[in-house]
Amino acid sequence: MNSDSSSAPVIPLGQYRHYKGHDYIVHHLARHSETEAWFVVYSSAKQPDQWWIRPLTMFCEEILWPDGISRPRFSFIG
Repeated sequence: MNSDSSSAPVIPLGQYRHYKGHDYIVHHLARHSETEAWFVVYSSAKQPDQWWIRPLTMFCEEILWPDGISRPRFSFIG
């Protein structure tokens, strides 16, 4: 992932699995008009008419599981 403020970040658009098991579709990346922070625009695979945004940094972060292993918050599945 490239997230420097001067160029668009690169993450694949498509289907992702949240670490809790739900599937989501990433549709776009968007930039905040004031802060220039990047956001991921996505929807639930089960409810595609409900759209969500999340900061790119949070979307791409690792989550520490109770077993002590870090895993991605969202994993690309296609």
